[in-house]
Amino acid sequence: MSAVPVEPVETPEPAWRQRAVERSTRAAKLRAEQRVQRFLDAAQELIADKGTTDFTVQEVVERSRQSLRSFYQHFDGKHELLLALFEDALSRSATEIREKAAAGRDPLERLRIAVELLYDSSRPREGKQSPLFTDFAIQLLVTHPDQVATAHLPLLGFFTELVEEAVEAGRAVSPKPRRTASLIMQTAMFTAQAPAAPVGAHPSPITVEEVWNFCLGGITGGVAAREPESAPPAKKAGAVKKAGATRKTAAKKTSTSAAAKEAASGTAAEKSAAAAKSASSRAASRRKA
Repeated sequence: MSAVPVEPVETPEPAWRQRAVERSTRAAKLRAEQRVQRFLDAAQELIADKGTTDFTVQEVVERSRQSLRSFYQHFDGKHELLLALFEDALSRSATEIREKAAAGRDPLERLRIAVELLYDSSRPREGKQSPLFTDFAIQLLVTHPDQVATAHLPLLGFFTELVEEAVEAGRAVSPKPRRTASLIMQTAMFTAQAPAAPVGAHPSPITVEEVWNFCLGGITGGVAAREPESAPPAKKAGAVKKAGATRKTAAKKTSTSAAAKEAASGTAAEKSAAAAKSASSRAASRRKA
C-alpha cells in the first residue's frame, strides 16, 4: 500500500521555460539599456551645445527621438538624468586615473598623479562643462547628498587604497584613511573650481602644485619631503652622527659657561669678604685713637 504525501510535491519548472524567460529578460534589459544610453547621449550633446545644463526634458526627448513616456519609465526627472551623467563621468574618471597612476614608483607618487589628474579634470573650461564638477553638481550635492556620495564611491575607493598604501609603506600617517582620502579629493575638486585666492589687491590662482603640497603636508607633516624613505643608510647615519656631535658640543659649552659663572661668583664673594675685613680694621683703629 503506497503512502499519500501530506503536502503536494512541486513540479519543477521545465528547463525550456527557464531558458525562454531568461532570454526574454536579457532582451528587455538590453533594450532598456539602449534607450537609457540614448537619453544620456542626447543630454550630453545639449550640454556641449549650450555650455550649460539649462535644458528641458522635452529637449532631451526630442534629441533622442524617443517618447516622453519612455523617459519617465527610466528617470524620475531631470535631476536623475543629470545624476546618471555625473555618476557615469565619475566612474570613467576613476578607471582612467587608476590606470595612469599605476605608473608611479611609490605610493606617494601614485597619489600625487591621482590628485593632479582629478584637479585637471575638475577645472572649468570656457564653453565646456566639466564632467566632474558642473553647476548641477552643486545642486545635486544640496538636494540629493546620499546619491552624490554613492556616485563618488569608485573614486573614493581608489584614493583610499592609495592612502592606505602610503601608510603601510611608512610614508604617511592617517588614523582614518577613508576620511583622509575624502578630504584630499574634495580639496582637489573644489579648489580646481575656485577662480583664485585673494592675495593683497590681486587674485592669485591656486595651482595644482600648491594643492598637492597642501595635501602632502597634511598626511606627512613634510617629513616625506625632507627625508625620503629611499635616502642612503650612510647619509642617514652621518646625519645622526653629526646631530650627536652637535649635542655634545652644546653640552660642553653649557658646562664651561656654568663653571665660568661659578668662578666669577666665587671671586666676587672673596672680594666682598676682603673689603669687609678692611673696613672692620679701620673702624677698630679709630676707636683706639
